[in-house]
Amino acid sequence: MSKARLRKGRAVTGVILLNKPQGMSSNHALQRVKRLFNAQKAGHTGALDPLATGILPICLGEATKFSQYLLDADKAYRVEALLGIRTTTSDAEGEVVEEKPVTVKASNITDAINEFIGEQEQSPSIYSALKHEGRPLYYYARRGIEVPKKTRIITVYSIGLLGIQDNKVTLQVSCSKGTYIRTLIDDLGQLLGCGAHVSVLHRNVVADIDEKAMVTAEQLEAAAEQGHEALDKLLQPADLLLSKLPQVTVTQEQTRDFLHGQSVSLPLEGVSEDDEWRVVNDKSQFLGVGRVKNAELWPRRVIALEHADL
Repeated sequence: MSKARLRKGRAVTGVILLNKPQGMSSNHALQRVKRLFNAQKAGHTGALDPLATGILPICLGEATKFSQYLLDADKAYRVEALLGIRTTTSDAEGEVVEEKPVTVKASNITDAINEFIGEQEQSPSIYSALKHEGRPLYYYARRGIEVPKKTRIITVYSIGLLGIQDNKVTLQVSCSKGTYIRTLIDDLGQLLGCGAHVSVLHRNVVADIDEKAMVTAEQLEAAAEQGHEALDKLLQPADLLLSKLPQVTVTQEQTRDFLHGQSVSLPLEGVSEDDEWRVVNDKSQFLGVGRVKNAELWPRRVIALEHADL
């Protein structure tokens, strides 16, 4: 069987910044985009809870090679916390496990959120649905059984208070990868003494990509009805994922060497070993990522040769 017959779909490359709908899993969103584009390859850069909406970068084709750069990136969220109610999953999808009256003032909330700024260890809520030995943590919590807590080091860079309406508090949270927003809100509720859970969650920043370039599932469906040309106009370039890396331009001769796994000279001062660079040719075409070794730039991840303008 020929290589062409083994590959199903189009060799389309780029990034879709999907505004993931509420109630849809990240994998479902991924498969939906892949189907619409009839793409050979697709992957996302870190899942969002089904409850959450917001930026879900979906990589198509060669862009999948660079998805790790957003998996490791900082994120930001707009979150609505409902005070006075604690749930099994620390969000609106869980069962209510505790209700308390809310008597806190705006000043109490401001003081409390300042306690969560900076590097810290974070543990999932004891009422979380995360599993321990096959059972959710809330199974043990309800029975008064203590289980070992798994912790991770995270950093909360900032928490802005956007508004308070009745028992609903709206916050803008900027944080490192791996931060559980649900746990953060649950911990905030405990500190305030009334409990809290996430009622609305929207991711609006990934790395330095904001939500302005997002497209909805409905926009994708409408473009698909017009054909692949209309769909492809909604794609962002693959190197959008690498916007924080410094860029170097190589010659056409160096382009061939780089794409064939050979090193190229780096005519730049002040570079350090293991520095990574976004590499483009003299036509501003993205070629991949290189890493500095022994004062030379070696390919780390490159686009397939058939995608390069040689």
